[in-house]
Amino acid sequence: MATLHIRPMGRAELALGIEWAAQEGWNPGLHDDFSFHAADPGGFLLGLLDAQPIGMVSAVRYGVGFGFVGFYLVRPLRRGQGHGLALWRAAMQRLEGRTIGLDGVVAQQANYRRSGFELAWNNVRYQGVVQAGAGIDAGVVAIDPSLQDAVLDYDAAFFADDRRAFMRHWLLQSGSTALALRRDGGAVAGFGVVRPCRVGFKIGPLFADDAGAADTLYRALVARLPDGAPLQLDIPAPNPLARELAKSHAMLPVFETARMYAGPVAPPPLHRMFGVTTFELG
Repeated sequence: MATLHIRPMGRAELALGIEWAAQEGWNPGLHDDFSFHAADPGGFLLGLLDAQPIGMVSAVRYGVGFGFVGFYLVRPLRRGQGHGLALWRAAMQRLEGRTIGLDGVVAQQANYRRSGFELAWNNVRYQGVVQAGAGIDAGVVAIDPSLQDAVLDYDAAFFADDRRAFMRHWLLQSGSTALALRRDGGAVAGFGVVRPCRVGFKIGPLFADDAGAADTLYRALVARLPDGAPLQLDIPAPNPLARELAKSHAMLPVFETARMYAGPVAPPPLHRMFGVTTFELG
């Protein structure tokens, strides 16, 4: 039997990995590779058999003490042969010494626990369609270079370590819209991003001081989308106001992930999280 060779993915190969994710039904963004690669160019691992790519996993390093695992998949014809375990071990080795997070399939929680992960909360994907008539509040503005640092400062409260390199690219992703809500003399009271995906659009992140601010941003983001287009929003299940927001816009839950951590991590302000950035990178 051929030995699995694991190495970092190049930028073009990451696009292949995102295509695999689309085939799994994960509905990635059309231009996610641009932001993902910027987060950690060496953080995406490719598994090859006889020089043919058959699986991948991401092990992205943030700051000095945190990492996130995603894109954990093996092509269907190569499953059940130990290649997934080899990729997992390579990811854990790359993130050794750091607290590690992941958004895993709920049914696989027991397997992740065996690697030292503990459940923090569940995230729920809600799905609906863009509804016409959404308004744009005067306090909502595009995130331009003059506002970017203030938005990144706001974002820092929601993540376990420094992810500015990733977010600078995420806010500028091709085809996306990034908006902030300003109150009290210009202070940032929330921000959100909507991006085109293989099917429709996704909002993420959607962070805000309160439910009113989150709804204002949601309406402004969808006002720029074609009426009737499919729309997804991933919310932390422990935030009842996020569930109410999704339901108020006729969105329905379609599946859940388990947010788990191995190692200590300060809990984020879930009551201000109305949309997760991405299941793949946290």
